[in-house]
Amino acid sequence: MSARVSIGRYYSAASPIHALDPRTKIVIAIAFMLSCLAVSDAMGLALAGGFALIAIVLARVPVASVLAQLRPVAFFLVVTSLFNLFFVHTGNELLALGAVRIATGGVEAAVLYTLRFLFLLLMGSLLMLTTQPMALTDAAERLLAPLSRLGLPISEGMLVLSIALRFVPTLGEDARAIANAQIARGAKLEGGRFRDRISAFIPLAVPLFSSAVRHADRLACAMEARCYTGDARRSRYREMRLVARRDGPFIAHVIIYLAALVILRLMV
Repeated sequence: MSARVSIGRYYSAASPIHALDPRTKIVIAIAFMLSCLAVSDAMGLALAGGFALIAIVLARVPVASVLAQLRPVAFFLVVTSLFNLFFVHTGNELLALGAVRIATGGVEAAVLYTLRFLFLLLMGSLLMLTTQPMALTDAAERLLAPLSRLGLPISEGMLVLSIALRFVPTLGEDARAIANAQIARGAKLEGGRFRDRISAFIPLAVPLFSSAVRHADRLACAMEARCYTGDARRSRYREMRLVARRDGPFIAHVIIYLAALVILRLMV
């Protein structure tokens, strides 16, 4: 039983994407994700796919590492594709086998929505791989800082998010160790019927939950011993700075990409 968890893992590399200010990367990623939701034709898909591919190349992250983060949502992508393929009946009919009908509109919808979500998830995966969790949460806190004037607990919320991101790989390692221990005792965690796999999951869930509680208790004790409060007044070891020579070209390219998408929409 595979217990490898890649979500939240940082891939260290010397690349232009890694060197960007985390705030710049978050803004670019959000802008690209929103643009993916607006793509509605083949030209838009090609433009979005090219942007994502260039970002992956510039990040110098192995494609296998990027795809590994998409493994948990692969089932969702397949279901979305099949749902559109079999339930959208617009356009010319391509295949009819009893109640199963496939039309050109279904094929187009399956390709469009699957690739849109794929590009969106690729950019989110690349953001996680090229930005350390602490830097990511610090950047999000800086971007959301104006909301704290409305009484929203931005600093405390980002603290919870940073802890969650930090412990995803840790709990993944614990899950793999527990699974290996169960297999060594003769447990069958793979194969069999769906009900059998669910029953085999229970011996993993209980010790994993206990391990998560222990980690949380130790972290709480360490934070209390250091009088850590997590408010916005705390100092930081590294201060974030936007550098025009470093961040400016990427922001300019994103603006050009968004402008190209708008022009394509107006031309349709």
